[in-house]
Amino acid sequence: MTSLIEFAATVITISVSGVMSPGPLFAANVAYGVKGGWKTGLRLAYGHTIVEFPLVILLGLGAISLSALPQFREYVSILGALSLFGFAGLQIRNVLKKSASQYTPNHGPFLIGMLLTALNPFFLVWWFTIGFKLISDALLLYSLIGIVVMFAFHIWMDYAWLGIVGYFAGRGKKILVSQNYNIFMLAISCILIYFGISFLIQALR
Repeated sequence: MTSLIEFAATVITISVSGVMSPGPLFAANVAYGVKGGWKTGLRLAYGHTIVEFPLVILLGLGAISLSALPQFREYVSILGALSLFGFAGLQIRNVLKKSASQYTPNHGPFLIGMLLTALNPFFLVWWFTIGFKLISDALLLYSLIGIVVMFAFHIWMDYAWLGIVGYFAGRGKKILVSQNYNIFMLAISCILIYFGISFLIQALR
């Protein structure tokens, strides 16, 4: 019988592949963190959790299946690409207008955390494959409560990682001023556009 400590170590080790992989949520975290620091990282994590926890519960109950919706990934890829293009467009517009971001400190990161999580096909694929194995093991070991236990071992890493990234992005704010700041924000927008194009290519393959 696998002990709780062994199971926790397994979840934490495997979760690194999803939590710390670069992606649109990471890019958005850097963009917001420049002005808001670690607090915006936590707000992004809140939004991320609102989407992730229900998905994990549904997977644990067997209510979601890729085979039941064969074109689900394609639709999500297209929607995800559109959301990334929109977010990048707003950032570019703000830079060209030399105005502050349109997103409010309290709600912007939270909503973007939800959006970039729900419409990120790589996030969904991770949970339908690697994450599903962790959920299955949790159910086998601890029944339904195992889902909550597994999620607790996983989700703290999201908060820690996004908070740390936001903190260092905020520290860099002191040197990212004037033209350098605009160049940095344009670079972040280009990264989001790149991911959007990648999502579209994946959907139209």
